[in-house]
Amino acid sequence: MERLLSDKWEVNPKHSSPEVLRRWRDLCAVVKNPKRRFRFTANLSKRDEADAMRRTNQEKLRIAVLVSKAAFHFVKGVQLSDYTVPKEVEAAGFQICADELSSIVEGHDIKKLKFHGGASGISDKLSTNATNGISTDSEKLNTRQEIYGINKFQESKTRSFWVFFWEALQDMTLMILGVCALVSLIVGLATEGWPKGAHDGLGIVASILLVVFVTATSDYRQSLQFKDLDKEKKKISIQVTRNGYRQKMSIYELLPGDVVHLAIGDQVPADGLFISGFSVLIDESSLTGESEPVMINDENPFMLSGTKVQDGACKMLVTTVGMRTQWGKLMATLSEGGDDETPLQVKLNGVATIIGKIGLVFAVVTFAVLVQKMVGRKWQTGMALIWSGDDALELLEYFAIAVTIVVVAVPEGLPLAVTLSLAFAMKKMMNDKALVRHLAACETMGSATTICSDKTGTLTTNHMTVVKSCICMNVKELNKPGDASALSSELPKSVVKILLQSIFNNTGGEVVINENKKREILGTPTETAILEFGLSLGGDFLTERQESKVVKVEPFNSTKKRMGVVLELPEGGLRAHTKASFERLEATIEQFASEALRTLCLAYVDLENGFSADEAIPESGYTCIGIVGIKDPVRPGVRESVALCRSAGVTVRMVTGDNINTAKAIARECGILTDDGIAIEGPIFREKSLEELLELIPKIQVMARSSPLDKHTLVKHLRTTFNEVVAVTGDGTNDAPALHEADIGLAMGIAGTEVAKESADVIILDDNFSTIVTVAKWGRSVYVNIQKFVQFQLTVNIVALVVNFTSACLTGSAPLTAVQLLWVNMIMDTLGALALATEPPNDELMKKSPVGRKGNFISAVMWRNILGQSLYQFLVIWFLQAYGKTFFELDGCSDSDLVLNTIIFNTFVFCQLFNEVNSREMEKVNVLKGILDNYVFVSVLGSTVLFQIIIIEYLGTFANTTPLTLMQWFVSIFIGFLGMPIAVVLKKHFPLRS
Repeated sequence: MERLLSDKWEVNPKHSSPEVLRRWRDLCAVVKNPKRRFRFTANLSKRDEADAMRRTNQEKLRIAVLVSKAAFHFVKGVQLSDYTVPKEVEAAGFQICADELSSIVEGHDIKKLKFHGGASGISDKLSTNATNGISTDSEKLNTRQEIYGINKFQESKTRSFWVFFWEALQDMTLMILGVCALVSLIVGLATEGWPKGAHDGLGIVASILLVVFVTATSDYRQSLQFKDLDKEKKKISIQVTRNGYRQKMSIYELLPGDVVHLAIGDQVPADGLFISGFSVLIDESSLTGESEPVMINDENPFMLSGTKVQDGACKMLVTTVGMRTQWGKLMATLSEGGDDETPLQVKLNGVATIIGKIGLVFAVVTFAVLVQKMVGRKWQTGMALIWSGDDALELLEYFAIAVTIVVVAVPEGLPLAVTLSLAFAMKKMMNDKALVRHLAACETMGSATTICSDKTGTLTTNHMTVVKSCICMNVKELNKPGDASALSSELPKSVVKILLQSIFNNTGGEVVINENKKREILGTPTETAILEFGLSLGGDFLTERQESKVVKVEPFNSTKKRMGVVLELPEGGLRAHTKASFERLEATIEQFASEALRTLCLAYVDLENGFSADEAIPESGYTCIGIVGIKDPVRPGVRESVALCRSAGVTVRMVTGDNINTAKAIARECGILTDDGIAIEGPIFREKSLEELLELIPKIQVMARSSPLDKHTLVKHLRTTFNEVVAVTGDGTNDAPALHEADIGLAMGIAGTEVAKESADVIILDDNFSTIVTVAKWGRSVYVNIQKFVQFQLTVNIVALVVNFTSACLTGSAPLTAVQLLWVNMIMDTLGALALATEPPNDELMKKSPVGRKGNFISAVMWRNILGQSLYQFLVIWFLQAYGKTFFELDGCSDSDLVLNTIIFNTFVFCQLFNEVNSREMEKVNVLKGILDNYVFVSVLGSTVLFQIIIIEYLGTFANTTPLTLMQWFVSIFIGFLGMPIAVVLKKHFPLRS
């Protein structure tokens, strides 16, 4: 089937171009309900609208910057403007309105900013200050919110159940059947009167409404699941100062006047003004499409919502929030753009289109054969030119059967089953600490062949402590509480002084007093560990910070792998401090590293007075103060998870910036580095030729001292050269290119920056490698569940088509009526998807090799099961049609045709029910294992049997059935049950590889 699909039905797991996404839509020729079929696909028109907004923003900002630069030279002569504070703003205690603030920042209006007194003047007019922030008094916060708005963008309203009901009614075939029902009702009432003449028409109407109701219920539940997941995706926190206390809060609670603390990797949460900071570079590409970063300082203090901090750290005054910002307007449009459709969705749309065309041909031929047989009968009886109301009803029934064949034949549920399974998996994965940002990631993760994992926080706990030090050539263990203070007393006071100066000034962290009056250390785990060490030595953070004036800061990033600060000393002169993984004192570092310790060297150099803040901090000439060894224990369960990956055919590689010896020690402890594997350093990797890389990359298990570019290069080669499906973990801003390049980007939820999270497809909320393995298991589960459903649905498709077509050709009538086929359609479509596409994962999934990039979705095993069951069901129904009256002793009965057709219908339904159970396992014989654990499956099965009994025993007038005897029920069920031993025979005697 997949070979019939051209490459036009191929899309990438992510980053497909709009042309590719449009291409497959144009190929969908047979679509019963476009609104439903394309509901969970990208809204390309909204995306075009968002791109147009970006281009407009880019041009606006370009002009604003030019005007701002020109105005900067004339601000000294600025005249008072005509700005008047609105009365309601003044009454609320503020001196500037939201529109004025918006025009200043968005327009980069330096002239207006100077008129209002710069950032400090604006903060005064907003009743706030850079030190304490705004008051947390609830009444004052409400007033501020009323005047300036909230930091949320406008979202599309949640659609009600009745919207989904209406959309389900838009199915073209159901509408045609509705017209048939109306005509049948009119003709029936005219010829046979009430109520007999209304039965057929009302039966079709009732069936349509039941199908629509069940479909709408399923779709509505899916929409609620996606809504819940969207809320989780938008949970972004930021560091804010309010009432003088630093605290973490949601970006959606921000108000103008708030003082926000930003660092590398943070997303700017609102429009605002730079207050203070160092080396701040902002990436505005998400808002404007402009790739060149912008330097933010006192001369250019304007910071725009949605942009990202590429380098540096700063404090920002929030001025404009929500829909008043360009980012808010852009996000309101982008939120309607939707997710890219997944490769399986597109592929199954292709399968549905092909089968739909075949079904359409069968339907037309079936209708033509039935009409020809009818006309032939009338010709033989000499009634060819005489047509009665009964003839019209019979003709209408044939047309309804033909339309219903299209309903059954076009497997509209195939692509929607993907969405259902993905929605179910995404909801469950949230409970397993994994937040899926893009639908396709669930699906792709099941095909992953390689995982490139970070070390820190993923394989290790990320709870760091300084456990060893080497200061003044004295190596000291620091495992017990009093060890650090003892070390302090042993060292010369001058050494302790310069050590504390280095620790407390050359840091991206802070020691603050929280709302509970308790000391709290803020920063990365590494910074926290070193600050804790400094405090244990008897140091005081605030005292040390106030003693020296900071001249320049170069924050740590993955490229430089060091952090530096230049201080103006109280006694005069300048001193630079640096903190890095220097390869000095090699023997000491190797000793620390062999114990799986992360080593950092603290060093300083005194500078000449001519140093300018515009110059780079020196990289050489430093005096070593000391080396600290930081312990980050391996997470419990990681070794077992790595072993599970290996048994599942997934290679785990560790990519870290740490020393090679530290990396190897941790990798061996995790079970990643084996005897036949290679550990390599990034600088050596970079020097290899392409030929050497081709030989080397498959054996690489550890890459140490790696840069973001090394990680990106490794991922790119694995994907393109070796055709691997690669999952990559990352937590920093510089990991974004690798996360973007990988088939599945996995960002860390705790340690990860907002830039990393936005570049990722899945966020690992607990930063645990074991959770990544759980994601892989769910990915495989999604893939297999959809295969099960496709196998089940294609079997029903084939049997329904062949049975009705051959019956029409041989007997001139169809054994399954329109109402019956609609019921079968519901069993195989919505209910089948609910039952089979929501099976939870099991451990057996991780004992198979991954599908990889080019695996056939509809496998040989599936075709064996489909064709075997289809042949059995066709032969059974053919036997019942040919010999059923004799077998059940119906000859001579006045309603023998009705009874036999009811038995055929009942047998057909039970064949599908038992085949649904068979479909739970495509290769294994035991299909009942764990069946009671899946309450959805049991509920669907139970409700289907219940409704089948009601249809046969009580709704015969509408469904063209008649009550059956116990014997007839037993035979129908037994024939259906025989499908299970036949499935065993197929699996045992015709073994195939999936």
